[in-house]
Amino acid sequence: MQALVTGGAGFIGSHLTRALLDRGETVVVLDNLSTGRSDNLAELREGPRLRLIVGDARDPATVAAAMEGCDAIFHLAAHVGVRRIVQQALGSLLNNLHCSLTVLEQAARRRLRTIHFSSSEVYGKGRGDVLIEDQDLAIGPPNVSRWSYAAGKAVDESLAMAYHAERGLPVTVVRCFNTCGPRQTGRYGMVLPTFVRQALAGRPLTVHGDGSQTRCFSYVGDVVRGVLALQGAPATVGELFNVGNDVEVTIRELAERIVKLTDSRSPIVTVPYERVFGEPFEDIRRRVPSLQKIRSFIGYQPRVDLDELLRITIESMRTEAPRCDAPAAVAERSVQDPRN
Repeated sequence: MQALVTGGAGFIGSHLTRALLDRGETVVVLDNLSTGRSDNLAELREGPRLRLIVGDARDPATVAAAMEGCDAIFHLAAHVGVRRIVQQALGSLLNNLHCSLTVLEQAARRRLRTIHFSSSEVYGKGRGDVLIEDQDLAIGPPNVSRWSYAAGKAVDESLAMAYHAERGLPVTVVRCFNTCGPRQTGRYGMVLPTFVRQALAGRPLTVHGDGSQTRCFSYVGDVVRGVLALQGAPATVGELFNVGNDVEVTIRELAERIVKLTDSRSPIVTVPYERVFGEPFEDIRRRVPSLQKIRSFIGYQPRVDLDELLRITIESMRTEAPRCDAPAAVAERSVQDPRN
């Protein structure tokens, strides 16, 4: 098989690319390197089965060229991170919608097997219960920019389902829950790598709010394994799935575990949301996925628990070369965005 991975130089995308290559497939990565890094693919690019195209997933001609000869599409290209969404709500919303519309349209013309990456953010505020795929969404008001990402991802999912129903696109939607692991950056507000870097540097771990909010953190390898199993199961076409881990932890407890595992003397401090995001901010008190559906379809079960995920991530950050978290700009082939 030859697969296209949009956003393949990003965190999840680069791990997915490695997994595809490891099972003998040829991979085309399309990434504009605005948040992805060609360094994430550096150790993979010596082989003949990976091609990196630097280009814009909003451009139909670029996407069509990248799909040439492909059998499957994994669409991850998007602006991510709560901090970036709050600060650049309009640009992020337009970018994500345009990318999805372009990729889905080109994939539908070719009837290519498509995995469309969404986010747990679509559940919005939730209702405090475990989150199930077919429940009603509870996205907050549109005048609070924090919810623009959730609203955009919900539209993305509706587009994917409409292309399936009306154009026959064989698509599956996956909602990822706090995927973490080596190569993830805290640049746009991802809490786990931010805490690890703070602890390793001896700086205070900055907990937003009071720290009692709970999340479930998933090892990227588990998520990639689940996604590839979904891609290979015909019964998952036209369906959407939560993927991740369902063991919850408070953000305060997460910080405490990281301090302990890094043997750090860093203090843990709480910071009001308004000081971080510069506006009234609405957070979610509890976000826990139901994994019943993905288990029933493909027998998915996370293999890496939180402590092991933290150990893997900490070890990776201890040994990696110093980085500034700025995107690199090197590729085998460059396709310019016609809007520039």
